[in-house]
Amino acid sequence: MPVSYPVRRRLSPRRSVLAALAATALAAGGLTGCSGEDGPEQSVDAFLKGWRSGDLQAVGFIDPMGARVPADEVAKEIKSLSGELAATPPELKQAGDAKITADIATARVQVTWTLPGQTRWSYESPVRLRRGDDQWQVIWEPKVVQEKLEKGDRLALRRDAAPRAGVLDGAGAPLVAPRPVVRVGVQPSEVTDVKALVRKLDGAFKAIRPSLTPPVDLTDLPKRLSAADPRAFVEVVTLRDEAYRQIKPRIHSLPGTMFRADELDLAPTREFARALLGSVDPAQADDLKTHPDKYVAGDLVGHGGLQGRYDDRLRGTPGLTVFTERPGPDGTSTPTGTEVFRSEPKTGQPLKTTLDVAAQNAADAALRGQPRRSALVAVRISDGAVLAAANGPGPAGENLAFNAQVPPGSTFKMVSALALLDKGAVTPQTTVPCPKTFEVDGRSFKNSDNFELGSVPFITDFAKSCNTAFTALAPQLGPDGLATTGRTLGLEAKWDLGMDVFPGAVSTGGSATEQAAAAIGQGTTVVSPLAMAGATAAVARGRWEQPKLLLDPAPQQLAPAGPDLRAESVAALKTMMRAVVTSGTASALKDVPGEPVYGKTGTAEYDNNPAHTHAWFVGWQGDVAFAVFVEQGGSSTASAVPISERFLRALATR
Repeated sequence: MPVSYPVRRRLSPRRSVLAALAATALAAGGLTGCSGEDGPEQSVDAFLKGWRSGDLQAVGFIDPMGARVPADEVAKEIKSLSGELAATPPELKQAGDAKITADIATARVQVTWTLPGQTRWSYESPVRLRRGDDQWQVIWEPKVVQEKLEKGDRLALRRDAAPRAGVLDGAGAPLVAPRPVVRVGVQPSEVTDVKALVRKLDGAFKAIRPSLTPPVDLTDLPKRLSAADPRAFVEVVTLRDEAYRQIKPRIHSLPGTMFRADELDLAPTREFARALLGSVDPAQADDLKTHPDKYVAGDLVGHGGLQGRYDDRLRGTPGLTVFTERPGPDGTSTPTGTEVFRSEPKTGQPLKTTLDVAAQNAADAALRGQPRRSALVAVRISDGAVLAAANGPGPAGENLAFNAQVPPGSTFKMVSALALLDKGAVTPQTTVPCPKTFEVDGRSFKNSDNFELGSVPFITDFAKSCNTAFTALAPQLGPDGLATTGRTLGLEAKWDLGMDVFPGAVSTGGSATEQAAAAIGQGTTVVSPLAMAGATAAVARGRWEQPKLLLDPAPQQLAPAGPDLRAESVAALKTMMRAVVTSGTASALKDVPGEPVYGKTGTAEYDNNPAHTHAWFVGWQGDVAFAVFVEQGGSSTASAVPISERFLRALATR
């Protein structure tokens, strides 16, 4: 069938001559078109604008044979050809001037797609146009979108996850590595008694030691089984292999149970620095909703702790492949084997910490079985490296070791004593009475269990933790003396740890009653275990240095080191902190193997009921300073000190 072309308008003789000359020149080799009323650039601009908006009504189209093509059909075909990329139209712009040969112009268009993860795919695509009566018409063909596309094709995207980098210990060894797990599931069609199954699974999971935190919630399991395909694998929980083996005899033969062996990137133990490290889990609904351009279903995502804070660094950059596919006879799309773009996955960068596996295991073991919220943090004195950060039971991800804001109680007598020694108000041998009670502006302060020592040396007041002796000495500290000394020990400093940390807040000014309370770690003074471990390390070292957690990437704005502490005051304070262990409130630690142990116990009231107290111990042995905190732990000798003993004995065997 003959092709019909638009009839050209008759030109005036003058214009005919000019057109003939132009045609001769174009035929001789082609000319670069000039932008203007008669050039193709306006039609190209209209086409690019309509490509992005989906409205191409301002553009005329013909197919390669010259037949007109409705603009709506072109818009639909562009969307179809774009396939999985259709939701994010590309950036489009002309790349130079069009080349015109006779009635045909060829423009170059730069096409830039923004793929998931902000990956950019850019290429040039030729757009041919034919001169029409009143405008240049775009010659429509699929390769305008991408040169390898054919009619019926569509662009598809394949995403290849990058290998996730590890979190390393201070020696550079991975803390998190592939470890065996067992996925426990249920096949609905094989269950004979749902209630009995739930009861037996619940009993088995509760028998695992150490206890699963948080516990496995089976409340919705009957509903999930009822809604699932009868032959589906309905996952209940994923257990570490060692936890599964504890209860395998109890659950393996239960009707309907199924088990799948797998590997996950995990820390050495389930409790190993779990709040600090965080976890790596399949992308959750919130992840996909909050970061639709970053994550897709099935991605592994860091949640909480270091894994969450540094997820972008650790996860690397996924690889992306854009390929063509076309519908098969059954309507499903099949790859054509043509790739048009590929970016290789880029492995994540590891995170090197200062953590010491032996110290962390010792800290976790020391808190094991502790029913109350608690924390233990250890710092190497010689360089400030955080060796361990353990947390007892509590909400997942709660890092009390770094972020608790609680009164320090009598552990703060370490700060008060240093301030008094610096002022020359006392020496270890100065007699300071320790009555049963001491009154300040109508408020009565008393000692634990109402003990009294009479007139004794200050070292005894310190070793036995006499509150009344310290409240009597409080006026000699002045309104801000305690805060000033606390700051020399790093409290209230602006830390750059690479993780959130509470550096403490020390009472200053206030009434005589507030100053007396502050001298024994009460009142408005609040601290975290890490802040107290750092202060304790400062006493042992003779100067405060900010504790360090990350070696790579190393924080760039560490708090400046503190001044050298007064040597005479530090020597006296060390003598008194040793007496706490040899003859005071922490005498349970005097036979711990290894170098001498120094420390200070603490019992901190946290409300108006004197019976409601937190328990503390801060101290050091050799090159390791540490702090132990037990929320509502009561007497420190019954909770914090035994935890300290377990920690030190475990360290001695490493």
